[in-house]
Amino acid sequence: MNVLVAGGAGFIGSNFVRQWIREHGKDRVVILDALTYAGNLANLDDLSGRFAFVHADIGDRPTIEAALRDHAVDVIVNFAAESHNSYAVLDPEIFFRTNALGTASLCEAARRVGISRLHHISTCEVYGDLALDSDELFIESSPYRPRTPYNASKAAGDHAVRSYHETFGLPITITNCANNFGPFQFPEKVIPLFATQALDNQPLPLYASTHHRREWIHVDDHCRAIEAVLERGRIGETYHVGTGIERSIEEIADRVLGALGKPSSLKTIVADRPGHDRRYALDFTKIRTELGWTPTVDFDAALGETVAWYADHRSWWEPLRDRAPVDESAWQGT
Repeated sequence: MNVLVAGGAGFIGSNFVRQWIREHGKDRVVILDALTYAGNLANLDDLSGRFAFVHADIGDRPTIEAALRDHAVDVIVNFAAESHNSYAVLDPEIFFRTNALGTASLCEAARRVGISRLHHISTCEVYGDLALDSDELFIESSPYRPRTPYNASKAAGDHAVRSYHETFGLPITITNCANNFGPFQFPEKVIPLFATQALDNQPLPLYASTHHRREWIHVDDHCRAIEAVLERGRIGETYHVGTGIERSIEEIADRVLGALGKPSSLKTIVADRPGHDRRYALDFTKIRTELGWTPTVDFDAALGETVAWYADHRSWWEPLRDRAPVDESAWQGT
């Protein structure tokens, strides 16, 4: 089988490529990536020669269509997205261009070529947020209520994917996932940000709403879930990928500092960004009962291993620090 991984040079995409090549060594893998600030082919140095690479944006339909034909692609897995909520506050239009219009262009290219599956990676954030004092969970039929430009742009992309299935019969599946962590995550995201800041004895910026919570999943578990959907999932269906493990931002900071033996005085409070969601949590009963997938990675052990990975890979993340487009206080005047 020939698999095209859009956004395969990013964090989750590169981990998926690594796992897919390991588990499906006879398949041909094509990585398509625009190599924006968060795309990094160095994520795949250990896989040199094991994949083909196409440098393109998912919004460039003619190039995408040509790549699908040239590489006789059977399956597309779409990770390509702008994904930083803070950046979306500063430049929302780029999020809609990539996550909404770009996804629609990818669907159109897939329709014209006639691929056998397009799997689209979405997020729990399209549903909006949940009350902190609630035990409510999002289910696959929960209404979309995005509250930020990033969330709304991902929701629009999801709607584009579904519309291509309903209108044109494009064979699609979608997964909505909890917050990921693990190796090769760009150091703008909270766990690598805290780890790299703490390693240099720099302040860890905590939003003022330190009690807000996220559900967390290790990237390896997420990639296994996508594999399960590709192999056994029903065409046209959405599957939630969660763990039930929720942690507040302050709990994450404390665990990172503890893993590195750093003082709690490094925690620094910064103003909340606009539209800061309170809580996300997914009911993943469907993927567990239908496909037999369950998370297997222990959160606490994996968090410690992730922090240790950043401590051991300074040469990977240090050059990336200046590429981040966000000053976490920049929106205070918007």
